[in-house]
Amino acid sequence: MIKSDPQQPQQIQVNTTDEISRGRYSNLMFIAHSPDEFMIDWLMNSPNGTHLVSRIIVSPGHAKRMIEALMNNVQQYEEKYGEIKVIDTGDQQFNLQ
Repeated sequence: MIKSDPQQPQQIQVNTTDEISRGRYSNLMFIAHSPDEFMIDWLMNSPNGTHLVSRIIVSPGHAKRMIEALMNNVQQYEEKYGEIKVIDTGDQQFNLQ
């Protein structure tokens, strides 16, 4: 029996459309949960109002794995580029002239 090395990243082939592969920008999110799932709304706060960009629904176990993966990636980012400065959410208003 061949065992895979857990340190080796697995390659996954992902099929997608061109529009989805370009991604979406989000600068705000809303999270709700029930005993069975977490619902994450990715939002775009703009001068025209707040718009839903995408809604992702995951199991509680997957939500926890996502948090761990994000924490690992933030740590790697900060080791390479320096500490990320967090802006107070009250400072994210648009200045219209």
